[in-house]
Amino acid sequence: MSHRKTTIPATIAAIAGVAMALSGCAPSSSSADTESPYTVSSVTNSKTGDVSDALVREDGADAVLAQHLKTLNECDWAGLLAQYPDQAEIRLPLGATAMGREEIAELFAGFVLPPAEGGLCGLTFKEESRMVTGGTIAVQWVADADFLAEPYRGSDAYITDDGLMVGMVTTFDGAELKMKG
Repeated sequence: MSHRKTTIPATIAAIAGVAMALSGCAPSSSSADTESPYTVSSVTNSKTGDVSDALVREDGADAVLAQHLKTLNECDWAGLLAQYPDQAEIRLPLGATAMGREEIAELFAGFVLPPAEGGLCGLTFKEESRMVTGGTIAVQWVADADFLAEPYRGSDAYITDDGLMVGMVTTFDGAELKMKG
């Protein structure tokens, strides 16, 4: 009799789990089931005073990249930072690395300003091709803006985990942009 008491609840739980998965309502393994290894510290945009103190997890690598491009193209500093945990790193050209939320916050602080203030707001990135391996998406992209004399092309590898952007390797070099007049 005791075997039956433990088997029936386990069977019901398994059936409920299958039903939830089929309905698209299955709980994420990155939510309450497991504790995330990623933390978040509050960071402040040194140029605008905006604050980012939360992480927003997306549903998979494609969604993380889509949100990254959306917030980057909208010059949404807080939206960008909501993807990066304290442990994130961005590897830049010439061996430079922005490590952690504070350095990443500073990297994007100037980027999202209007060109008149020394920023690149208005620069729009469009994906041209991609290769996906696990939680990493390698993208060839083109960036263009009214203030550029010609489009700028580059590549990034976006490393995602637990619905977050935990790393990036980029070829973007703002000094290589060819500005109008």
